[in-house]
Amino acid sequence: MSDSQRELTDTLDIKYDDKGLVPAIVQDQSTGRILMMGWMNEAALKQTLATKLATFYSRSRDKMWVKGESSGHVQKVLEARVDCDQDVVLLLCESHGPCCHVGYTSCFYRTTDAVGHLTVTDEKAFDPDAVYKK
Repeated sequence: MSDSQRELTDTLDIKYDDKGLVPAIVQDQSTGRILMMGWMNEAALKQTLATKLATFYSRSRDKMWVKGESSGHVQKVLEARVDCDQDVVLLLCESHGPCCHVGYTSCFYRTTDAVGHLTVTDEKAFDPDAVYKK
């Protein structure tokens, strides 16, 4: 569909859960690979849309955080989409480095079988102890 054929069909009306959060899926624009899922509150979504840097809300730390603020592995948002119910956000990103905090390119680096055994299918991309100096 060309830009001239696109029409404004609706306005953004995110359906946040009872904690004020919405799941946000991050997908690599160039490969199509799903990199991670994080939570966003309204402020994190607004900041993401304004700065074009993936910003999330940490439930455990009770604060917003920009992806890559510690590691340098930022995710530049090229396009933000919402699903038909407006209760999930999809960020199409240009990823500047691996995204998983345990050292893999994607947080989805394991497969599972019918009985729940996990198998690592990817190779580590970096040493998290070297990147996240504690």
